[in-house]
Amino acid sequence: MIRDDIKAAQIAAMKAGDKETRATISLIQSAIKNRDIEARSGGAPADDDTLVIEVLQKMVKQRRESIEMYRKGDREELAVAEEAEVAVIERFLPAQMSEEETKAAIEAIKVELGASSMKDMGRVMAELKARHASELDMSKASGLVKSSLA
Repeated sequence: MIRDDIKAAQIAAMKAGDKETRATISLIQSAIKNRDIEARSGGAPADDDTLVIEVLQKMVKQRRESIEMYRKGDREELAVAEEAEVAVIERFLPAQMSEEETKAAIEAIKVELGASSMKDMGRVMAELKARHASELDMSKASGLVKSSLA
């Protein structure tokens, strides 16, 4: 389980005296704990790894947006710090599909659903998310689906 990997990485970072990695892993664990609390009131996903992956993907997305803003604001030192956090977080995410693999998956789903126009984008995106959510950046995939249906 990914939670176990995160815990082991935190212990290793503490033993190695790696303060930056330890701090990032603490942020990860805090975000996961918050998501667990939210899930108590709603229905928790059947697969714990799915929940953890969602949290990690959200954290990466937030940091990438921050990096972009820092660079626009000419704050390179903050952008570098965020990039270091992204690198730590991505260690726990499953391997992401390449752009070519993503396009192939989109084409397969389009053929399967008989999708041919922008009206079908929602159906294609829903199926893509159901099959490959943990392996894809859905915002990038959205652009690829849009271009393939246009």
